[in-house]
Amino acid sequence: MSRNLRILLTGGCGFIGSAVCRYLAGLGDAAILNFDAMTYAASETSLADLRGHNSYTFVKGDVADASAVAEAIAAFKPTHIMHLAAESHVDRSITGPGAFIQTNVIGTYVMLQAALEYWRTLDSEAAQAFRFHHISTDEVFGSLGAEGLFSETTPYDPRSPYSASKASSDHMVRAWHHTYGLPVVVSNCSNNYGPYHFPEKLIPLVTLNALEGKPLPVYGKGDNIRDWLYVDDHAKALVLIATKGVVGESYNVGGRNERTNLDVVEAICDLLDELRPQPGLKRRDLIQFVHDRPGHDARYAIDATKLETELGWKAEENFDTGLRKTVEWYLAREDWWRPLRERYDGQRLGLKTT
Repeated sequence: MSRNLRILLTGGCGFIGSAVCRYLAGLGDAAILNFDAMTYAASETSLADLRGHNSYTFVKGDVADASAVAEAIAAFKPTHIMHLAAESHVDRSITGPGAFIQTNVIGTYVMLQAALEYWRTLDSEAAQAFRFHHISTDEVFGSLGAEGLFSETTPYDPRSPYSASKASSDHMVRAWHHTYGLPVVVSNCSNNYGPYHFPEKLIPLVTLNALEGKPLPVYGKGDNIRDWLYVDDHAKALVLIATKGVVGESYNVGGRNERTNLDVVEAICDLLDELRPQPGLKRRDLIQFVHDRPGHDARYAIDATKLETELGWKAEENFDTGLRKTVEWYLAREDWWRPLRERYDGQRLGLKTT
């Protein structure tokens, strides 16, 4: 990469965004502007090591605030925009869809308009080099049966307010490219896991509940299947797509690590029994099957062949090595998760219980 890169990244204090910021800062090849509204799942401590870093700047702002977005872009003059900011928890979207429409749909529209207006001011060389990278999810494709994989040409079939809002944003990004010529790339990823993950999501929730001897809620029979992607592998893929991806193309990012939810929970239990044993307690005994999520997709699985063959990316972690790193990180970093745990103690979110 070139030291002339100037990457404006939205949602950089979130789970995936912070991994991208840390990766970029480690490369030392780009100036980074992190534009983040600091909603409940964001954490400045995820980027504590970047404070004072001469290539990193933080601006608090909402992607749905057109004036704040335009001001940040005009001041920073990015060569690339990586749009990660999103509401992303399916359970929350079921009972509070409005926030998902505001951030994921309206926010993406605002970002596209601001990027378009800025791009039109650039000279021909800078305009040709500019990229708007929209980061999305495999959930826009709906649910798979026992066989098959999601590819870049899989028809969209979102099933939740969250995935519908992301599908809408994906369509807008492509429309701004085809209608206005904005140079965009799109990526759709499978389930991420790793350090700094807010503890409402499955792997950190189960890890911390099991560590504390609390019940481990598993939806339905635990037989829903996800393809798991270690977050640092994803961060590397995103930077590669943003800087080397072909304009107008989309790339699927997956770890090729399919597991049922029950497999994941049991693996975490076994790791904690090994790494932090408690006499008389087997963590698998804490598993409790709970009422399933409405419209719960059965299976997701990504075909990452295009990304692997055309851009040369490959996931470095398999599920076993990545999960061990993740659990060991949570055991070592109570200073990070304890303040979040005090705000959110592991209760089921976003679904009515009566």
